[in-house]
Amino acid sequence: MELRIYLQMLARSWWVILLTTLAALAIALTAAAFLTPYYQASARFVVSPNLTEIEQRDIVDSLEALDKRSIIATYAEVLNSGRIFQEAASALNLDSAAMAAYTHSAVVLPEANILELTTQGPNPQVVADLTNGIGNQTITYVQRLYSAYDITFLDAATVPKVPYRPQPVRDSGLAIGLGIIIGAVLAIIREQMRVPLETFLRRTAQDDESKAFTREYVEERMDEAVARSPDGVWSLGLIHLEGLDGYIDVMPQPVSQRILRDITQTIRNELWGTDIVGRWDKTTYSIFMGDTKGSSATSTLGRLQVVLSKPIQYTPDGETLALGPKIGIAQRGARDPVPVIMEHAEKALKQATHEDTGLHLYKVQPF
Repeated sequence: MELRIYLQMLARSWWVILLTTLAALAIALTAAAFLTPYYQASARFVVSPNLTEIEQRDIVDSLEALDKRSIIATYAEVLNSGRIFQEAASALNLDSAAMAAYTHSAVVLPEANILELTTQGPNPQVVADLTNGIGNQTITYVQRLYSAYDITFLDAATVPKVPYRPQPVRDSGLAIGLGIIIGAVLAIIREQMRVPLETFLRRTAQDDESKAFTREYVEERMDEAVARSPDGVWSLGLIHLEGLDGYIDVMPQPVSQRILRDITQTIRNELWGTDIVGRWDKTTYSIFMGDTKGSSATSTLGRLQVVLSKPIQYTPDGETLALGPKIGIAQRGARDPVPVIMEHAEKALKQATHEDTGLHLYKVQPF
């Protein structure tokens, strides 16, 4: 159930996800176009006992010493040494300013007497030469201090052909994925903020006594319908409850409130959920029926008139009140503005009070 709700939120705010994804993609492509390409080269080294320096009976002890990881960790620190890096850079005639653009790091591979050295920088040839140069300087240094063990190249560094950053294809894919995730989160946040706001606005648009919508709210919805579909056909019905005239102002407020709210609920029960029920004035209700022709509105409101014609009990003693509903209906003509439809509905309601049926349709032209 919750998953379905979240999916509906995402569907309603799909444009937020799209905009966020496009923005992330644009940032990634812009960064790829302006960032300086950086290359990466790696070399691997193996550490092993020096068989020429170790007697046959000490080989096992030397291998056991390597298992303690202290020796190979020391060699990793030598590879990471700033001094070794400086010597390798000097051998390549790199000045201090050029060296600042290059970094290096060495790690011990798990469960192996293998070291991996990685160098990064803007020049692919220098990156490879610097990696191998650091390796050679380390081998020379170690051979002078630890003759019992050898460190040798397992794999020398080669000149990289593709920068490791930026990579437009990879970065674009990551940007799209990140944009979708961020967009989805923003869409859900937007929906969660929007729904309480709509609930608040809907509450402020309700008439306190009847719990129907206010006249202003109904007029706004009609204006929106005209703006959305200038040639659209819809109907406005006005229901005047003659039985409330003269009583609504003298009844106790709790009684009149209960009667009006019961009437509102009765009207809504007889209509489609998309029809908007409003309180036009003290004793008149309005029904805005979108995408509904006058003939259909007449049929629907005619059934509602029968329901509202039944006397309602409004006191505990069983006293009843006949509402006497009179209904005027106006169908929107071609491109008619809202004030014209309201005027036609008022005229239809006035005419309905003089007809036996108590219901009149003001129709401008056939559709």
